[in-house]
Amino acid sequence: MPRIEPLNTKEVSPSVKEAFERHVQEYGGRITNMKATLGHSLVAFEAYMQWYPLYAEVEKILGTRMASLYAHSISCAADCPLCSTFFRKIIIDSGETPEKLVLGETERDVLNFGSSLAKYKGNIADHLYNAVATKYNETEMVILTAFAGIMIATNVFNNVIETEIDEYLSAYRSTTKYC
Repeated sequence: MPRIEPLNTKEVSPSVKEAFERHVQEYGGRITNMKATLGHSLVAFEAYMQWYPLYAEVEKILGTRMASLYAHSISCAADCPLCSTFFRKIIIDSGETPEKLVLGETERDVLNFGSSLAKYKGNIADHLYNAVATKYNETEMVILTAFAGIMIATNVFNNVIETEIDEYLSAYRSTTKYC
């Protein structure tokens, strides 16, 4: 049971309703339990929804597959059941098995970078940073690092609130851990 219940999307203030509608229109998503909970504060909702344009930039850098895997690696390291399950769904729906990914060296380095940022709260060793920084320019490194930060913030929010996993994700939960 969540510590804060998601808002009933039919009973929100006009400003939150407008923000929800704009979000669905812009990103084609749904108002999930997390978003409905963030709706208790319009400014919090709007801040966290900056995840979407940042994720689009990560997709430009890493490609669609690796962007999902990157977000999944961060969420797994942060022990976030909700976010890990969300990205498990994307991975599984794309035809892969999260526990049996075939990765090249650069892909492994990127995933190690992301998971290390979450696990060590950003205090990572030079070899982890350099393995990625030698392959991406400074602007790309800023985007990858900033995205990891907002992903970690999302993980923290869901873990603190104990946001319930949305029904549409329940079939994708890991039977062993979160990942």
